[in-house]
Amino acid sequence: MANVVVVGSQWGDEGKGKVVDWLAARADVVVRFQGGHNAGHTLVVDGVSYKLSLLPSGVVRGTLSIIGNGVVINPWALMEEIDRIGAQGVTITPEVLRIAENACLILPLHSTLDQAREVAAGKGKIGTTGRGIGPAYEDKVGRRAIRVCDLADDATLEMKVDRLLAHHNALLRGLGAEELNGDDLLAELRALAPKLLPYAEPVWLTLDTAYRAGKRILFEGAQGAMLDVDHGTYPFVTSSNTVAGMAAAGSGMGPGRVGYVLGITKAYTTRVGSGPFPTELNDAVGDRIGERGREFGTVTGRKRRCGWFDAVLVRQAVKTGGIDGIALTKLDVLDGMDELKVCIGYELDGTVIEHLPAAVAQQERCVPVYETLEGWQDSTEGARSWAQLPATAVKYVRRIEELIGAPVSLLSTSPEREDTILVHDPFTG
Repeated sequence: MANVVVVGSQWGDEGKGKVVDWLAARADVVVRFQGGHNAGHTLVVDGVSYKLSLLPSGVVRGTLSIIGNGVVINPWALMEEIDRIGAQGVTITPEVLRIAENACLILPLHSTLDQAREVAAGKGKIGTTGRGIGPAYEDKVGRRAIRVCDLADDATLEMKVDRLLAHHNALLRGLGAEELNGDDLLAELRALAPKLLPYAEPVWLTLDTAYRAGKRILFEGAQGAMLDVDHGTYPFVTSSNTVAGMAAAGSGMGPGRVGYVLGITKAYTTRVGSGPFPTELNDAVGDRIGERGREFGTVTGRKRRCGWFDAVLVRQAVKTGGIDGIALTKLDVLDGMDELKVCIGYELDGTVIEHLPAAVAQQERCVPVYETLEGWQDSTEGARSWAQLPATAVKYVRRIEELIGAPVSLLSTSPEREDTILVHDPFTG
């Protein structure tokens, strides 16, 4: 029996919520291991939609859910999310939710700085959500972050707030923004402490106990491989590692205990925000895909850029992320199209290459090399077996497997949890 890591293999928004929920129903523990409240999952359970940003998907089913040390936590956003989900009938207590005591906090000053820098960058902006994720990770690496455990010691908290503001107020002065008052921040944190601390514990110990007891552990990633701070389209990326290797570092478990890596992969490609996108379609086909796929961000509501399936990027994600198999989602969005295109390489300065180069200037000059495949007119929506799929749809899926070098383990044919074709059970290895 294997533990399972779920990661995105593109630029995020691949439909991880449904697949994670499908797997969470069979897991004993669900762990978030990176990112913050800039990412979102939408779960549809018995016709009810739950929009989650920080909470692991297991909370909806009462499964032990853990926010790992690799996550940066906006505690006010977390409390609001707990209340919002509670209003939908899902009670979240410390028996269900545990938070790593060594996780770092996102503070109001982080979003202030994030937004001020985006404005100052003008045309060079990265396209962040403005929620302070990047500045919070910067403080973590700069060893000045306030962590969950700091809320339990007022003397430590005062000292760390002073140190933090010495850094941030200098930045805000340079950007012409208003400086922050330490007393106000301390008051907010002191009021927060009794609400957040009951959930805090050394979660690496909790996970070690669960592992030794033979429990099934599901590691839930946010965003996607092409947004990884090392392996993505830098600098148009998020501020954390989104590949499966982060599941170990971001939770406190050794890499040998991680297990099967499932890469969630959309049957076409989307991206939110700035940055290169070789297969982007700025035409009626791209608009049709976006409308049929309801391509708007769960958290921000921003319209997503849409394009053809890019096998080069996904193959690269398979290799850098150690992906064992993929869950292919939103196949039904392509129903009714006469022909489909798949990117199989890039032409760069007269030479065809089979990977996305690291340099931004080269990425922008990459022209997709397409292979054209026959489309299908029959509906794939709701199919629960291969026999219910049109032959040309099956052929499309098989060609994707060949091009990316990984098998399809799951095939999702609608947002409903049961509309899934299981090829290989990730939990059984």
